[in-house]
Amino acid sequence: MKKRIFSGIQPSGMLTIGNYLGAIKNWTKLVDEYECIFSVVDLHAITVRQDPKELNERCISLLAQYIACGLDPEKCIMFMQSHVPAHTQLSWVLNCYTYMGELSRMTQFKDKSERHADNINAGLFTYPVLMASDILLYNADLVPVGHDQMQHLELTRDVAERFNGIYGDTFIVPDAYIGKTGARVMDLSDPTKKMSKSVPNGMVALLEEPASIMKKFKRAVTDSMGYVKFEEGRDGINNLLSIYCATTSKTIEEAEKEFEGKGYGDFKKAIAEAVIAELEPIQAKHKELMDNKDYLESIYKNGAQKANEIAQGTLKTVYEKVGFIV
Repeated sequence: MKKRIFSGIQPSGMLTIGNYLGAIKNWTKLVDEYECIFSVVDLHAITVRQDPKELNERCISLLAQYIACGLDPEKCIMFMQSHVPAHTQLSWVLNCYTYMGELSRMTQFKDKSERHADNINAGLFTYPVLMASDILLYNADLVPVGHDQMQHLELTRDVAERFNGIYGDTFIVPDAYIGKTGARVMDLSDPTKKMSKSVPNGMVALLEEPASIMKKFKRAVTDSMGYVKFEEGRDGINNLLSIYCATTSKTIEEAEKEFEGKGYGDFKKAIAEAVIAELEPIQAKHKELMDNKDYLESIYKNGAQKANEIAQGTLKTVYEKVGFIV
């Protein structure tokens, strides 16, 4: 039997090339080797206030972007998280096996609390437990995550091991999958920070116009060294090299040789052109899919049916283990 992977992305804003290069592009390479389950994790999105109409549209658009990026609905399961009730049902059970101290140490909770000080809600605090439920519900062997999500995955592993220790083998303890290239795309305006949709000037959106992409890369932070080489402490150059290699499939050494003796202007222009070329077919396919929403509806409804079948089996086992009447 194939091993199983699960992952998802929040529809809380536009996808960036960081999401694509660090996660989705890698997912397309896994569908033949693994049983793949990917979700639009809409439940996670509402820890921050959302406009209902915009959230609805972003959920559909995100699914379309998944497919446009190369995920084949015939080879993997794709669905809306909120369409599978077992996510929240298992989350409540696992809340009772997760400690307050563990959740209070979560870096993302601290960061989001600072950014949304007027809305530090309980959902924001227990978000990692829902993420653990997302993963454990499908007994995923492998979870494609960025470095910023590793802390949440470690909590997932801890909770799974804790539950297994009390009730016997119930959950598979998942491992991380991190792509070697492009796993962590940094902000173009501040390369010491991860690229985030919350910083528009430093990120490039998956559906962004070519002229805007070129402009942002031309303004990208580098340094005063004047040569292109991947070296410790050169965050701007290292980030740009990483992006270039992730979009061209070249090695760092090949890229360094290509730009040997050339200035940063040529370097940035080449990166922008590579990114634009990478995104052009994705943007065209996305537009085509958004014009056929009946097809997209059939994908997420069929995906939810398949996901529910798997999820209900896990939930039944958990309920029996803790003593519920099933």
